[in-house]
Amino acid sequence: MIDLTGTNNVPKGNTAVAMGLFDGVHHGHRAVIGKAVEAAESIPGVKPAVFTFDTQTVTSKGESGSGVEYIFSREMKLEIIGGLGVKYIYSPDFMNFRDLSGEEFTELVLCDKFSAKIAVCGEDFRFGKNACCGVSELAGMCRKRGIKLITVPEISEGGEKISSTAIRKLIGNGEISEANRLLGSKFAFRLPVIYGRQLGRTLDFPTINQYIPKRQIKPRFGVYASETEVGGNIYGSVTNIGVKPTVGSEAPLAETYIIDFPGGDLYGETAKVSLVEFIRPERKFSGTDELKAQIAQDTESARMILQAGYSGLKNK
Repeated sequence: MIDLTGTNNVPKGNTAVAMGLFDGVHHGHRAVIGKAVEAAESIPGVKPAVFTFDTQTVTSKGESGSGVEYIFSREMKLEIIGGLGVKYIYSPDFMNFRDLSGEEFTELVLCDKFSAKIAVCGEDFRFGKNACCGVSELAGMCRKRGIKLITVPEISEGGEKISSTAIRKLIGNGEISEANRLLGSKFAFRLPVIYGRQLGRTLDFPTINQYIPKRQIKPRFGVYASETEVGGNIYGSVTNIGVKPTVGSEAPLAETYIIDFPGGDLYGETAKVSLVEFIRPERKFSGTDELKAQIAQDTESARMILQAGYSGLKNK
């Protein structure tokens, strides 16, 4: 996938463009992107493309101030989208577009940047200053420019629309396996490994520590069965999300013990941690002996969960 963001580059030829925030790239988002890929395949020379704002720059009211808690970082969001058959992506800063009228947005994005033959969006797609335009306005703007518009119906589960808002709630409640099911991929973060207190080494469970960014959605504090990708390999792991009440932490972080890891210094490396299933809430222990016993129990619980649903417990 070719990232056009921050460049004057444009696709070679025409495109079918999926448009949306796609902040969780959940099943509803995948339906929109999939339709653009399908539409592009039906016309010789047309390539599938995606327009999406950098979620980390989007604010809740289109203004400076409070922002939307993102499910996936920009890097991970683009990685997932790239795996869906998309040829081009344009993911600019929201603040550079928020004051454009609907006509300006359509001209700049669909015409100038993408030379679009087809535009694809969900039925609830909004654009233009203060989200003033919807699908009916977009239809007229596309018609004037000879662009075919395809709208994709919402995807429901159990009678309820699959939405990023609902998925954020599930993650916040620790219902991670259900969130993963709606996402179509595991909730994960890829972050640098930082120096901790190295207490895990004294407990015979050396861990990696990763601070969770302020704008990242925070899972329910507690312990999770997880998978950790580092050095090109994926390992089963157990991750504690929280503030480590027994020993203390200044800010929420992920502390992960990598099961069967062969060893090595990971400080300064970047590790991807995917949460699989919630094991227990975070709690304070009476001391390090009790903490060590609980970590051993959590590790065994995680191992059983991963072996039941993931055959490649070690590396692949």
